[in-house]
Amino acid sequence: MTDQERDALLAELQTTDTSDQQQAALAEVRELMASDDGKEFVMQNLVRYRAKALYPAGHSFGDDPRAADQRYARAIWWPLLRQGNLILLVARRTGNFVVPEGADAWHYVALVRYRSRRDFLKFAIAANRADSFIHKWAAIEKTHIFPVRPIVSLFAVRTSVALLLLVSGMILQRICV
Repeated sequence: MTDQERDALLAELQTTDTSDQQQAALAEVRELMASDDGKEFVMQNLVRYRAKALYPAGHSFGDDPRAADQRYARAIWWPLLRQGNLILLVARRTGNFVVPEGADAWHYVALVRYRSRRDFLKFAIAANRADSFIHKWAAIEKTHIFPVRPIVSLFAVRTSVALLLLVSGMILQRICV
C-alpha cells in the first residue's frame, strides 16, 4: 500500500467517528499501518467483559455485556467477509494454567484473519460507518489486541474457503436441478 493510499484510508477512518475514544484509537491504527507489508495476518483479541454493558446515553440495548458483544459479532460478520477477512476462532477461557503476577483475567480470545492491513482498515471504516463498535465498547471493560503472523497453523484459509465454495456450489446445483 502506498503512503498516499494509507493516508487517505486513515483520513476516511477519522471522518467516521470523531469521539475522543476514536481519536485515541486512530494513533494505534497509524502505528499498526506503519508496519504494513501487504501480507495477511491474524489479529489476536484478548477480551474482558464489563460487569454491565455501558452504552452511551440515549441507547436502550440493556446492560448484559455478553448480549452487547453478540450484537457486535452479528454486526461485523458481513463487513469482515466482504473484505475477504475471516474469524478463525473465538474461545472462552476455561481456567488458569501459568499466570504471571499482575496478569489480566481475560474472558475470551478471538483470532481474526485479515488479508492485509489495507483490508483491516477498510473493515474498520465500514464497521464505524455502521456504528458497530458501539456494541463492542459497551461490552468490553478491557482488551488487548495485537497482530500476529502464524508460524505453524492448521487454518488453511484459502483452501478452507475454496472447499466451502465448492461444497456450497455442489449443494446448490443439486437443489436447483
